[in-house]
Amino acid sequence: MTRPALALALPLALLALPLAGCGEGHDGEGTTITLNAGDKDGNFTAGVDGNTGQVAIDAPGFTGKLTLPRFMLSGTDVDLNGAKLYPGSKVTSMNINAGGDDKSSVRIVFDSPAAPEKVRDWFADKLAKADFSLKSQGMALVGTDNEHKPFRLEITPAGADRSKGTITAGS
Repeated sequence: MTRPALALALPLALLALPLAGCGEGHDGEGTTITLNAGDKDGNFTAGVDGNTGQVAIDAPGFTGKLTLPRFMLSGTDVDLNGAKLYPGSKVTSMNINAGGDDKSSVRIVFDSPAAPEKVRDWFADKLAKADFSLKSQGMALVGTDNEHKPFRLEITPAGADRSKGTITAGS
């Protein structure tokens, strides 16, 4: 997809996300999403504030804000080459940097309803089946995804039988 087409498609996709999650219970929480992209014509940023539902877009030739219902992405909404997040997980934030193939990255932060070791081992199995090449480094899985791009999954304790995970993929 060309950058101008990407710049138009991304805000539309970002706006569609809150509508897809309308009406789902999420205890007053929402997923925060940010998108940063840029090219020779300027920078493009968009975001959804998970606490307020406010959507903000700043692109060459267009700036706007609106408020939509909050939404919460679940573990089934994230697809890592066929592998989903640990069952029952909730995505708390997602940051997408679309700076071209050599500068693109995604960072996803999520909460899981299981101890860190159980979540890490579950991911190690599912991601290996999805052609990721990873090795354990303490509570982290580090290596490359199915496209041989850098991938890191860090898991930390977040209470009794709960954990917080951070996925960093891309350059």
